[in-house]
Amino acid sequence: MYTKEEAKKLKEKFWTSFGQYMSLNLSDEGLKTNWINYKTGIKHLYFRMDADNKTAQIYIEIAHTDEGIRELIFAQFQEYKAILHAELGEEWEWDACYYDAYGKPTARIGIVLEEKVSVLKQEDWPKLISFFKPRIMALDSFWSNAKYGFDMFK
Repeated sequence: MYTKEEAKKLKEKFWTSFGQYMSLNLSDEGLKTNWINYKTGIKHLYFRMDADNKTAQIYIEIAHTDEGIRELIFAQFQEYKAILHAELGEEWEWDACYYDAYGKPTARIGIVLEEKVSVLKQEDWPKLISFFKPRIMALDSFWSNAKYGFDMFK
Protein backbone atom coordinates (compact mmCIF):
# COMPACT_ATOMS: atom_id res chain seq x y z
CA MET A 1 0.00 0.00 0.00
CA TYR A 2 1.25 3.44 -0.90
CA THR A 3 0.75 6.72 0.90
CA LYS A 4 -1.00 9.45 -1.09
CA GLU A 5 2.34 11.18 -1.58
CA GLU A 6 4.07 7.99 -2.81
CA ALA A 7 1.20 7.25 -5.20
CA LYS A 8 1.29 10.82 -6.50
CA LYS A 9 5.05 10.60 -7.12
CA LEU A 10 4.72 7.26 -8.94
CA LYS A 11 1.97 8.66 -11.18
CA GLU A 12 4.07 11.74 -11.91
CA LYS A 13 7.05 9.51 -12.69
CA PHE A 14 4.98 7.42 -15.10
CA TRP A 15 3.58 10.44 -16.96
CA THR A 16 7.01 12.09 -17.10
CA SER A 17 8.51 8.86 -18.49
CA PHE A 18 5.67 8.48 -20.96
CA GLY A 19 6.06 12.10 -22.07
CA GLN A 20 9.80 11.64 -22.59
CA TYR A 21 9.22 8.43 -24.53
CA MET A 22 6.55 10.07 -26.71
CA SER A 23 8.65 13.19 -27.32
CA LEU A 24 10.54 11.17 -29.93
CA ASN A 25 7.33 10.96 -31.98
CA LEU A 26 6.22 13.88 -34.14
CA SER A 27 2.56 14.61 -34.79
CA ASP A 28 0.87 13.56 -38.02
CA GLU A 29 1.68 17.03 -39.34
CA GLY A 30 5.38 16.60 -38.46
CA LEU A 31 5.28 18.84 -35.38
CA LYS A 32 6.69 18.35 -31.90
CA THR A 33 3.69 17.57 -29.70
CA ASN A 34 2.91 17.50 -26.01
CA TRP A 35 1.13 14.16 -26.12
CA ILE A 36 0.02 14.24 -22.48
CA ASN A 37 -1.62 17.67 -22.76
CA TYR A 38 -2.71 17.36 -26.36
CA LYS A 39 -3.99 20.64 -27.75
CA THR A 40 -7.07 20.24 -29.94
CA GLY A 41 -7.42 23.98 -30.52
CA ILE A 42 -11.07 23.79 -29.47
CA LYS A 43 -12.01 25.14 -26.07
CA HIS A 44 -13.51 22.45 -23.78
CA LEU A 45 -12.44 19.60 -26.12
CA TYR A 46 -9.73 17.31 -24.78
CA PHE A 47 -7.94 14.10 -25.66
CA ARG A 48 -7.24 12.53 -22.27
CA MET A 49 -5.32 9.55 -20.98
CA ASP A 50 -5.84 8.32 -17.45
CA ALA A 51 -4.37 5.51 -15.39
CA ASP A 52 -4.88 4.59 -11.76
CA ASN A 53 -4.22 1.57 -9.57
CA LYS A 54 -6.81 -0.59 -11.35
CA THR A 55 -7.16 0.39 -14.99
CA ALA A 56 -6.32 2.76 -17.81
CA GLN A 57 -8.45 4.64 -20.30
CA ILE A 58 -8.09 7.04 -23.18
CA TYR A 59 -10.92 9.23 -24.33
CA ILE A 60 -12.14 12.31 -26.10
CA GLU A 61 -13.85 14.56 -23.57
CA ILE A 62 -16.32 17.26 -24.56
CA ALA A 63 -16.63 19.40 -21.45
CA HIS A 64 -18.39 22.50 -22.74
CA THR A 65 -20.56 24.03 -20.02
CA ASP A 66 -23.38 24.76 -22.49
CA GLU A 67 -25.34 21.54 -22.95
CA GLY A 68 -26.49 22.50 -26.45
CA ILE A 69 -22.97 23.19 -27.68
CA ARG A 70 -21.73 20.00 -26.02
CA GLU A 71 -24.44 18.07 -27.91
CA LEU A 72 -23.49 19.77 -31.20
CA ILE A 73 -19.81 18.87 -30.79
CA PHE A 74 -20.78 15.27 -29.93
CA ALA A 75 -23.05 15.15 -33.00
CA GLN A 76 -20.18 16.42 -35.14
CA PHE A 77 -18.00 13.58 -33.84
CA GLN A 78 -20.80 11.15 -34.73
CA GLU A 79 -20.56 12.39 -38.32
CA TYR A 80 -16.90 11.30 -38.25
CA LYS A 81 -17.51 8.06 -36.34
CA ALA A 82 -16.59 5.68 -39.18
CA ILE A 83 -13.42 7.65 -39.95
CA LEU A 84 -12.44 7.78 -36.27
CA HIS A 85 -12.95 4.05 -35.77
CA ALA A 86 -11.07 3.28 -39.00
CA GLU A 87 -8.12 5.40 -37.85
CA LEU A 88 -8.15 3.80 -34.39
CA GLY A 89 -8.60 0.29 -35.76
CA GLU A 90 -11.22 -0.40 -33.08
CA GLU A 91 -14.59 0.82 -31.89
CA TRP A 92 -14.82 3.07 -28.86
CA GLU A 93 -17.70 3.61 -26.44
CA TRP A 94 -19.83 6.70 -27.06
CA ASP A 95 -21.53 8.40 -24.12
CA ALA A 96 -23.38 11.65 -24.85
CA CYS A 97 -24.20 12.16 -21.18
CA TYR A 98 -21.28 11.31 -18.91
CA TYR A 99 -20.63 12.73 -15.45
CA ASP A 100 -16.99 13.17 -14.50
CA ALA A 101 -15.50 12.52 -11.05
CA TYR A 102 -16.75 15.93 -9.89
CA GLY A 103 -20.32 15.37 -11.08
CA LYS A 104 -19.87 17.75 -14.02
CA PRO A 105 -21.77 16.75 -17.17
CA THR A 106 -19.57 15.98 -20.17
CA ALA A 107 -19.67 13.77 -23.23
CA ARG A 108 -17.09 11.07 -23.82
CA ILE A 109 -15.84 8.85 -26.56
CA GLY A 110 -13.26 6.40 -25.32
CA ILE A 111 -11.98 2.98 -24.44
CA VAL A 112 -10.86 1.29 -21.24
CA LEU A 113 -7.99 -1.17 -21.11
CA GLU A 114 -9.66 -4.50 -20.35
CA GLU A 115 -6.62 -5.85 -18.55
CA LYS A 116 -6.10 -5.05 -14.87
CA VAL A 117 -3.09 -2.77 -14.64
CA SER A 118 -1.76 -0.30 -12.11
CA VAL A 119 0.16 2.87 -12.78
CA LEU A 120 1.68 2.28 -9.33
CA LYS A 121 3.45 -0.89 -10.54
CA GLN A 122 6.41 -0.11 -12.77
CA GLU A 123 6.19 -3.60 -14.25
CA ASP A 124 2.79 -2.57 -15.72
CA TRP A 125 4.17 0.55 -17.39
CA PRO A 126 5.04 -1.22 -20.69
CA LYS A 127 1.39 -2.41 -20.92
CA LEU A 128 0.17 1.13 -20.25
CA ILE A 129 2.52 2.61 -22.85
CA SER A 130 1.47 -0.07 -25.36
CA PHE A 131 -2.15 0.88 -24.70
CA PHE A 132 -1.75 4.66 -24.84
CA LYS A 133 0.82 5.23 -27.59
CA PRO A 134 -0.94 3.82 -30.66
CA ARG A 135 -4.27 5.31 -29.62
CA ILE A 136 -3.08 8.87 -28.93
CA MET A 137 -1.14 8.78 -32.20
CA ALA A 138 -4.22 7.51 -34.05
CA LEU A 139 -6.27 10.30 -32.44
CA ASP A 140 -3.66 12.78 -33.67
CA SER A 141 -3.82 11.34 -37.17
CA PHE A 142 -7.63 11.52 -37.12
CA TRP A 143 -7.56 15.07 -35.73
CA SER A 144 -5.09 16.36 -38.33
CA ASN A 145 -7.83 15.82 -40.94
CA ALA A 146 -11.05 16.16 -38.94
CA LYS A 147 -10.25 19.33 -36.96
CA TYR A 148 -11.40 21.55 -39.81
CA GLY A 149 -14.92 20.19 -39.36
CA PHE A 150 -14.85 21.58 -35.80
CA ASP A 151 -13.67 25.12 -36.63
CA MET A 152 -17.15 26.49 -35.91
CA PHE A 153 -16.58 25.63 -32.22
CA LYS A 154 -13.41 27.71 -31.83
